[in-house]
Amino acid sequence: MAKLKVEFFCSSCGYNSAKWLGKCPACGEWNSFTEEVIKKPTQAEVRENEWKSTNVKSIPILIDDVQSGNTTRKDTRNQEFNRVLGGGIVPGSVILIGGQPGIGKSTLLLQIALKYGGKILYVSGEESEEQIKLRADRLPYSNPDCYLYTETNISTVLSQAGKMQPDLLIIDSIQTVVSSFIDSPAGSISQVKECTGELQRFAKETGIPIIIIGHITKDGSIAGPKLLEHIVDVVVQFEGDTNNIFRILRTIKNRFGSTDELGIFQMTGNGLEEVSNPSERLMENYQDDISGTTIAAIVEGQRPIYIETQALVTNCVFGTPQRSTNGYDNKRMSMILAVLEKRCNLPFGTKDVYLNIVGGMKIVDPGIDLAIVAALISSLQDISIGRKIAFAAEIGLTGEIRSVPRIEQRIVEADRLGFEDIYIAASSKVEGVKTNVRIHKLSRLEDLFERIFG
Repeated sequence: MAKLKVEFFCSSCGYNSAKWLGKCPACGEWNSFTEEVIKKPTQAEVRENEWKSTNVKSIPILIDDVQSGNTTRKDTRNQEFNRVLGGGIVPGSVILIGGQPGIGKSTLLLQIALKYGGKILYVSGEESEEQIKLRADRLPYSNPDCYLYTETNISTVLSQAGKMQPDLLIIDSIQTVVSSFIDSPAGSISQVKECTGELQRFAKETGIPIIIIGHITKDGSIAGPKLLEHIVDVVVQFEGDTNNIFRILRTIKNRFGSTDELGIFQMTGNGLEEVSNPSERLMENYQDDISGTTIAAIVEGQRPIYIETQALVTNCVFGTPQRSTNGYDNKRMSMILAVLEKRCNLPFGTKDVYLNIVGGMKIVDPGIDLAIVAALISSLQDISIGRKIAFAAEIGLTGEIRSVPRIEQRIVEADRLGFEDIYIAASSKVEGVKTNVRIHKLSRLEDLFERIFG
């Protein structure tokens, strides 16, 4: 009988110890250790669950003998997914997709399985074959070489994958698969760590790419130890609100490409539809005759996006003014309000302020600052701003208007979308840009107030 061993794991970083510790020596977290029972495998069990190829021999190789540039990516036939991966799936890579429940992770991977050319093994530990088939029937895609497998034992899964040799292996989800060598429940730190390590070794030795679905915690991070994100090659976060039709696929880590890219999808009755032109979708309900609305020229990844910002400034009903934001950092809005009150003598300190980014997107690009300032002043003064005006600049604490990267791309996109005017920082360099858009350069907030609201 296998010997049982008790170890303690840090729930934050996955560090293991033979005894309980109050503070994790690896990440510094307090009271993060949990007790788990580990069953050491016997040699008979190791031989029974052995999936590795006996023909694979790893030997050292000189760096000058390594042939570079021969890596071929496999097209997923989903342009938005290809974009965030850097052009496609690299053979032998392990991709982790995280997101909150109901956001569309399983739907996205089922679409890829049905559109991906070649043999697919879709392993599900959460749903039966009938449930997956019902979802597949709602999608307008088909793949006769897509195999469904409802199994939770990682050794059995890898043994079956070794026999089938699929072109792509999908695990839904990592929190449901278990290793027989770990005597802990599915989803525990030791189980997630062990199963991910087995998948990573399998992918590297066979060259079969693997996509793993991972659940997230309340704070938005992927459930399990932080070590999980270090093991895999690519980490992708699926963002969005279940009450909103737009979904954002954002790259957090990518060993084979840039982490600046993102993909945009729209949830429809036929699954997740790719949004190749998000600016038109995000501005389709814009009303230019209402105060408090402006258009911001932002850059997400490598693509410029024009998005509507909405501000509502009202009289304070209670003693403490309310500050609420949706899709924008609340602390940064408080900073902008302080700058407006200090530099432009605007009475925001006695007003309730509400800010909304249309489409459910979370914006971190500082180029949206000028559009937010214009929306706040527009709502305060009850003066509407025209539909053909866009803004792209950052605001400093002294009231200066600062330039933002890739301003040429933002201006070219403004011309393509039919904008007539764009307000940018005076320090922005736009020489050589041929456009029909009138470019207005501003140095300080007082210049914006005088030109639009003065």
